[in-house]
Amino acid sequence: MQHSSLSSVQYLSKGFSLIWKPKIRTFVFIPLLINLLLLTIATIYAFENLSSWYNSLQQSDSSIIQWVMEWLDWLIWPLVVICVFIVIFFIFAFIANWIAAPFNGLLSEAVEKYLANDQFIDKPFNFSEFFNDIPRLLKREWKKFLYYLPRALGCLILFLTPLAIVAPFIWFFFNAWMAGIQYIDYPMDNHKISFSQMLKEIRQQRGSTFGFGTIVMLLTMIPVVNILVMPAAVAGGTALWFDKFHHKQH
Repeated sequence: MQHSSLSSVQYLSKGFSLIWKPKIRTFVFIPLLINLLLLTIATIYAFENLSSWYNSLQQSDSSIIQWVMEWLDWLIWPLVVICVFIVIFFIFAFIANWIAAPFNGLLSEAVEKYLANDQFIDKPFNFSEFFNDIPRLLKREWKKFLYYLPRALGCLILFLTPLAIVAPFIWFFFNAWMAGIQYIDYPMDNHKISFSQMLKEIRQQRGSTFGFGTIVMLLTMIPVVNILVMPAAVAGGTALWFDKFHHKQH
């Protein structure tokens, strides 16, 4: 099956359509359920704590904070809302990716089989292989976490500096890059491509990776739609990988 290069939006759109295919949708249910549960918790937590935190900020004893809040309240509140929701949703999405990693790997494999058509040697599902693969998959997620953590801390430190006004945007774009890595990595991991090699190949397609991750992040913040983002991103990321990276494996 031949595929032309698509835009980041088109790849995610393709992911949304792929997850309903007969041979793929079977592997969507568990990641979907995990995402629904954790995003519900994230939403409840955000709404319950955001207002009280912001009120305490307005009542701060610091004259600098009071001055900033008085003159820039119209700008700070939207930025705070965006920042808090991005942080909370990404943390919960990160946890969901850990829990759903084995199932997302199966979903990615099913999507690849569909895209490859008769070029793919279809094997029956093996429960033993699936459970044996879980430690390796979790180890991969741990490597992503070690890659993510120091860079995330560096971004968050910006909130305590004079660059705090642009920190939410830096935080968003960094997490968009991580989202691209997260979902394009599933098919690479299925093909036993090492983490370092995966990063090397992804950096050669920075535009596609970053663009795809940005669209994923934006949709993650839209209620209802965000429930389907994880499986659609896995499918869309696999389609992107199949178009732009798959030929390097053959």
